[in-house]
Amino acid sequence: MEFGDGYTIYRAEVQQGLQGPCFFIACGNPVIRLLRQDRYLQESQYCIRYVPEPGVDEKEACHETAERLFTCLRWLDCAGVPVMGTGMKYEVSDGILHFSVNYNTFRKRSGTPVAPMEELAAQVSAKGETEK
Repeated sequence: MEFGDGYTIYRAEVQQGLQGPCFFIACGNPVIRLLRQDRYLQESQYCIRYVPEPGVDEKEACHETAERLFTCLRWLDCAGVPVMGTGMKYEVSDGILHFSVNYNTFRKRSGTPVAPMEELAAQVSAKGETEK
């Protein structure tokens, strides 16, 4: 683990009683796209916010933490499969680091095939055209 046990990690917002140093980790709205038949591409963007400990130079601590995140989030081990982090970027705002990274994975979903819908019949004509 890159940062050790000296940091609290939150997955939900904390409104009061926040003690730095800590991280907030949240996954944005993942997108799952059908590629073909049972193969899907899942695109997930993660937002990581870092709050430095009190009494340190917040800006410097945030920039140093961002550099460490660039290194340790480049590759993740996801169930024995290496997944590369892409689109990494960060900004420091009000003494808090906002770091984002994308992880795109291919998925294969199998299961019993769903019966196709019944047939649909429709008569269509262009606007202004009369039926013959």
